Amino acid sequence: MRINNEIRVREVRVTNVNGEQLGIMPTNKALALAEQAHLDLVEVAPKAKPPVCRIMDFGKYRYEQQKREKEARKKQKVITVKEVKLRPNIEKHDFDVKTKNALRFINDGNKVKVTIMFRGRELSHPELGRDLLLKVADALKEYITVEREPKLEGKNMIMILAPRAK
Repeated sequence: MRINNEIRVREVRVTNVNGEQLGIMPTNKALALAEQAHLDLVEVAPKAKPPVCRIMDFGKYRYEQQKREKEARKKQKVITVKEVKLRPNIEKHDFDVKTKNALRFINDGNKVKVTIMFRGRELSHPELGRDLLLKVADALKEYITVEREPKLEGKNMIMILAPRAK
C-alpha cells in the first residue's frame, strides 16, 4: 500500500475515516486534508480510475490487520498424514489393533495412509493386498472417506483415508 507522498497520481477519489465520500480532488489537496486531521492518506484501491484513497491512521490500520491475520492463523487446523503399515498375511488381532490406531488418527482429524508392504513372492498376489485395504476401509466406513483408492506403487500398495466431514 502506498501512503502520503508515495502516491504519485494527479487526482484521487477520497473517503474519510468513516468511509464517507469526499469526492475526486488533486492529490496535494487530499494530502493537506489528511495532514489537517493528523492522519495519513492511504491508497486502498490503486487500480480504480481515479485511485481511491482513504484518510486514516495507517499505523492503527496495519496493527488491526496484523491482529486479524494472527487470529486467522490460530484458527487454522494443520492436517498431517499418519501412516499405518500392514502385511498381506496379517493376523486378525493385529489387523484389529491397526484399524483401532487408524481410527484414533482419524478422530484426531488427521488423514491416514494405509500401506501394505509386499515381500518376495507376495507381490504376485496384489489382489490380497487390495482386499485387505478395502477391509480396512469397510471397518472404518462411518468415520472416513476414501481419498485415494488402493494403488500399487513399487512393492507397496497404498490407500489414503480422510476424516468424514461433519
